[in-house]
Amino acid sequence: MVKRSTLCVILASLLGGVVGCTPNGTSTSMPSPNFNGPVLASQSVARAAPVLPKVTTAVPKTPSSSMVVARDWIPNAPPRPWKWIVIHHSASANGSATAFDREHRAKGWDELGYHFVVGNGTQSGNGQVEVGPRWPKQKWGAHAKTADNKYNDYGIGICLVGNFEEQRPTQAQLASLAKLVAYLEKTYKITPDRVVGHRDTKQTLCPGENVNLALIRRMASGVLTDAGEVVPTDGATASVVTPATELLIEHPLR
Repeated sequence: MVKRSTLCVILASLLGGVVGCTPNGTSTSMPSPNFNGPVLASQSVARAAPVLPKVTTAVPKTPSSSMVVARDWIPNAPPRPWKWIVIHHSASANGSATAFDREHRAKGWDELGYHFVVGNGTQSGNGQVEVGPRWPKQKWGAHAKTADNKYNDYGIGICLVGNFEEQRPTQAQLASLAKLVAYLEKTYKITPDRVVGHRDTKQTLCPGENVNLALIRRMASGVLTDAGEVVPTDGATASVVTPATELLIEHPLR
């Protein structure tokens, strides 16, 4: 008689291993058939969608002007077609707009010849910008007489208190002057090269050898740039919109 264990081996080979045998004669169960096709890796493992970093695009902001100027810098009258800014010094250790107004009237002038005076802390505040009576009226100046009188007719006169042949302007004076010049450049489209010293208009030492006009121009341009404003360039200089004959008002005392 064929032994039972030998018979199990023969049956296993005939059935292709469908039925398994154990040494003690117990059969092992095969896994249930799968009629749904193979299980793919993407189906068997649930993966979370990757978290992408949030991309934010900075939207550039349009520069807005942060220039804040004193109310009395803004004239009441229609604008005059200014072309130059002329810097002076008082050639005195102290002074103010009121003091210079008295001096000018004593000379027979109608009123203070400058449009602005920047104090040095003696008779007015250090760096204080005083507005002369001509400016609100947009009246021609009496500070830089020449044969053609163009610097008086179309030049804004600014006087720094002090004798700058002997000393330097204070830092407060320079800061205030730069802001004032920047405002005037922007408002009247005056280019930096037309910010001049009195000595550039005629034979004089004014405003003194210790006044650095190139530095003043750079400081004024910096004020405009920091405020988001455009520094006037050549070709943007204000043109004379009023006929010259209407501007040649009689003003013999300069």
